[in-house]
Amino acid sequence: MSDFCPVIWSEEPTPDHLINCRECGLYKHGSRMIWGEGNPDAPIMIILDNPGAREDREGNTIVCGTRQTLQQAAHKANLKMDDIYVTYILKRKPVRAYDKELVRQTCMMHLDEQIKTKKPALIFCLGNVAVQSFFQNPEAEVKTFRGTWHNVQGYQTAVAYHPLAVRRRPNLWSLFLSDWLFVAERYHKLNH
Repeated sequence: MSDFCPVIWSEEPTPDHLINCRECGLYKHGSRMIWGEGNPDAPIMIILDNPGAREDREGNTIVCGTRQTLQQAAHKANLKMDDIYVTYILKRKPVRAYDKELVRQTCMMHLDEQIKTKKPALIFCLGNVAVQSFFQNPEAEVKTFRGTWHNVQGYQTAVAYHPLAVRRRPNLWSLFLSDWLFVAERYHKLNH
């Protein structure tokens, strides 16, 4: 029996000057802005494409599949929740079609601001969208970039598959876990 149980991470409040941001147009989708979650001062910053579901239809808080899979891998890699901060390329969950390229470029300004403020020791990009956006390379793919460290904007950066891809394709779990162990090993070396 596993001692793992997913938890609801606390959200970091969106900065006051950005809470009503209208630059990318996603505010028209009606989803609220999610700046990040977990420990805002964590040494490991995880970058995902966009926030997932947080509430069920009745408005009750839930732990979505993305967070569940992410937390399970972190647990298996002996990382504590305090070691991790999760943020997104897009700060709002899209609910219909949008101009992906324009929105991602616009929203990267917010992520750049977060990174400069937080100065994480390590960055961990999950999924092709996060990798392509953060690396500023539309050709970048997890399958070719994983398993090595990359210097991106002066930050040690590793990549892995998106947790939802792992949920859809369980054969990716061993690769996903090995990438988490790869990050955990570097993190523990930094601390000793």
